[in-house]
Amino acid sequence: MKEYKYKINGNTYKVAVGDIDNNIAEVEVNGVPYKVELDKAKKPVTIINAPRPSAAPRTAEGAKVIAKPASGGAAGHKVVSPLPGTIVSISAKVGDTVKASDTVVVLEAMKMENAIHAGRDGVVKSVEVNPGDAVLEGAVLLTID
Repeated sequence: MKEYKYKINGNTYKVAVGDIDNNIAEVEVNGVPYKVELDKAKKPVTIINAPRPSAAPRTAEGAKVIAKPASGGAAGHKVVSPLPGTIVSISAKVGDTVKASDTVVVLEAMKMENAIHAGRDGVVKSVEVNPGDAVLEGAVLLTID
């Protein structure tokens, strides 16, 4: 037992603190035993303000803007989306000369950013998507001649 001496309003008290089990302490004041209930320590609550994902863009009628896979058509090398996701950025513009290893589009899918490469050397003929667009797997992102 730890012993302490306190002086309160001119009176001296000899206090001995014994075992503390959960929130009950055995205390002896001037030889008189007491069981003292202690307040349980409350754990601080941590509030995390995580940014919420933005909603998919919508048309004036309220329909979602989603680029669908192309059914065929114009000549040239089509750079397509390898998986469904959202366009984060486009680093190529119409008329830009690109190398096969150049990153032309960044696509976010499953909370990961994926670099989409040109796939062949050439000149960008058309860009079919905009940043923020939701695309499906196989959707044409841009065309290279």
